[in-house]
Amino acid sequence: MKNKNILYANITAVGKYVPEKIITNYDLEQKMDTTNEWITSRTGIEQRRKASNEETSVSMSVNAIKEIIKNKNINPKDIDAIIVATITPDMFFPSCACLIQQQIKATNAWGFDLSAACSGFIFALETASNMIQSKKYKKIIVVGVDTMSSIIDYNDRNTAVLFGDGAGAVLIEPSETNGIIDSKMKIDGDGGKFLYMPAGGSLNPATEKTVKNNMHFVKQDGASVFKNAVKGMTDITSEIMNNNNLSNHNINLFIAHQANKRIIDLVAKKLKFNETQTFINIDKYANTTAATIPIALYDALNSKRLHDNDNIVLTTFGAGFTWGSIYMKWNIYE
Repeated sequence: MKNKNILYANITAVGKYVPEKIITNYDLEQKMDTTNEWITSRTGIEQRRKASNEETSVSMSVNAIKEIIKNKNINPKDIDAIIVATITPDMFFPSCACLIQQQIKATNAWGFDLSAACSGFIFALETASNMIQSKKYKKIIVVGVDTMSSIIDYNDRNTAVLFGDGAGAVLIEPSETNGIIDSKMKIDGDGGKFLYMPAGGSLNPATEKTVKNNMHFVKQDGASVFKNAVKGMTDITSEIMNNNNLSNHNINLFIAHQANKRIIDLVAKKLKFNETQTFINIDKYANTTAATIPIALYDALNSKRLHDNDNIVLTTFGAGFTWGSIYMKWNIYE
């Protein structure tokens, strides 16, 4: 519910970058025991993008941010902070935020990376919102990016078919009337065993053994993730709507994390959102982890699915478990 005494964090520009290389389901048929029909019927995915050897999470982020800088005609020196949501940084340190800051010449910005898997972008938006409300910041770049091809085993059809690479970015600025109205974030470490990467951290540092045993790739219990994602996203979206006296008829667009079309369809059905209210683009990009929601925002805006004063809900669920939901009043041209 709106509060006249606070500033709202408003999205005033969006940018996107996806690699040029497309891998279709038919391409995967040639490499593993799967079919286009099997993939589309279970996930809704038809293709995904794959980064070239020269493309990284930083380079994709920079391209997405440069689109914002160009279209919004802002001086990079006016950017106050950069928050990068990712689980595939170019390296453990320095952070992607530092490398991006240097490349876009945002010399007055500070920043950091945020790791919350598929929930990363929503968690980063929540962080930026609180920073805006502190009245210390006027321009914050929030990025969701992942190069999932760097941690996917292309011999494992259970994960290889699901993920893609890409980056989305938004500019957050203060507003007295529009932007993030309410939000709710949750984590539950009991879910950690269902979706994780075993090696590469201090628990299992990289060794010949960890590489040989494929421990640097994503491991997933798909059935458990599916069940918890449906419940988590349904419950937290309902909570946000109830807190703000919203019914399904009040929501103009529902953008859920693009992990699996069957998950999105089930959540939308439980919340009584129709097809017009529900945005889906997983068929084009697959699950880009932290990038799915900013890429969806970009595509929704450019396909005229977002309009001034729309009520939109962004909801996500990811490894950890992590999940969250944000209710926004949309007005990008304010």
